[in-house]
Amino acid sequence: MSSAAASSANAPISAGQRFPSQVRYIVGNEACERFSYYGMRSILALYATSVLAKSTNQATEIIHYFIFANYFMPLLGAWLSDRVWGRYKTILWISLFYCAGHGVLASSEWMPSIGAKEWCLYIGLGLVAFGSGGIKPCISAFVGDQFKPEQSHLLQKAYGAFYWSVNFGSFFSFLLIPWIKDHHGYGWAFGVPGILMGLATLIFWLGTRHYVRVPPSRASRSAGFFGVLFYALGHQSKRRQGQGFWDVARSRFSAEEVDGAASVGPILGVFALIPPFWALFDQSSSTWVLQGAKMQSFSLLGFQINAEQMQSTNPALVMILVPILTLGVYPLVGRLATPLRRMGLGLVLSAFSYVIVAWIQQRLEAHVPMSLAWQIVPYIVLTTGEVLLSTTGLEFAFTEAGKQMKSTIMSFWLLTVAFGNLLVSWVTKLAGGHDADAAVSSGRFWFYAILTFVVAAGFAVIAQFYTYRNPANALGTPAKG
Repeated sequence: MSSAAASSANAPISAGQRFPSQVRYIVGNEACERFSYYGMRSILALYATSVLAKSTNQATEIIHYFIFANYFMPLLGAWLSDRVWGRYKTILWISLFYCAGHGVLASSEWMPSIGAKEWCLYIGLGLVAFGSGGIKPCISAFVGDQFKPEQSHLLQKAYGAFYWSVNFGSFFSFLLIPWIKDHHGYGWAFGVPGILMGLATLIFWLGTRHYVRVPPSRASRSAGFFGVLFYALGHQSKRRQGQGFWDVARSRFSAEEVDGAASVGPILGVFALIPPFWALFDQSSSTWVLQGAKMQSFSLLGFQINAEQMQSTNPALVMILVPILTLGVYPLVGRLATPLRRMGLGLVLSAFSYVIVAWIQQRLEAHVPMSLAWQIVPYIVLTTGEVLLSTTGLEFAFTEAGKQMKSTIMSFWLLTVAFGNLLVSWVTKLAGGHDADAAVSSGRFWFYAILTFVVAAGFAVIAQFYTYRNPANALGTPAKG
């Protein structure tokens, strides 16, 4: 080997080729936080039906109203982050409410009546929704803040790693928390997630001195999205011929502020068709668990897998599929793997997964014994759709938003999850009729499948006419923020 080659081989990797070291604190925090959230959520369906004596429909409504609240709260979290505290302080302080919510849920074990237990459930879920929802739009944007311009090509891999950590934490929680519930009761099953949330907060705090902190728009005297929007709405009478909607705001705000606000509208047009995906995906914690409870458990590597633990299939598959797609498939297909094409394919696959779930339910309704292992098939299809749509959605939201709008856009992305779950609650309530178990029926599953196929067709039309703000996205290459 020549001296030049040896020197090149031994040269340190440039800073532009390495992940920022502080990202490990955020990823560690996310893994523990997701363990706490999904661990608690994994046992809600059967807790509501077995301990609180709720019907299938009522349990489904409770779970999806909770998830709705959890994903509606990002509007508040984004406002606090962008206008008051900044992302770092918002994440740190709101995490304390999150810990308190787990404590209230754990205390339900010692309540003397079903009514008291129910109050603990609602108060605890409310605090968890405020805590988890409040930090959601901040944590993923906070990851992006840590990257310098010369590291922006690493963002796609960073969000893949971030999403992988989410599923690493949730995988073990889905296996462990139902086991704790079966062997030690609901007190510990709700308490252990609280301990993990405390650990998540500690890990995040330990990275304090290493973080890059983008000041809130108030501190930088920058207007937020709503400030520019309301000004533009109120001054449309001053718009001159040839001017666009946002141009009237240019006399008051900087070009960066106006252009950032203008970037929000087209993105929201894409987001508008995403809620049906989440309506399908989040039923893996409700109707899929309730369906699985009527199926025969199976043994895997010496462990008996029940309906609650079956939820671990999703994060296990994500940890396999994220690196395969991010590192292998996307670079291989190049410009064909644009963000919107990936997301559209994710919608189609999610709809197809419900065709399979409806078939399973038809067999159960015909009193044909079914092994719980059959649910692995729709899990594979749905999870592939999730990776295509959800990880891509995070990347798309961050790279297409203006600099001062990133937390706001992240909150709107999370709002698609909220409305998807609200859709499930409304459909369950309005279409249930006199059947208290209609939420878990082949007809209901077919309804969701057909609805999402139709939405996927509409999404394809919108994607065809969308103009990417970031040119790299149009080429299907790793995007730059």
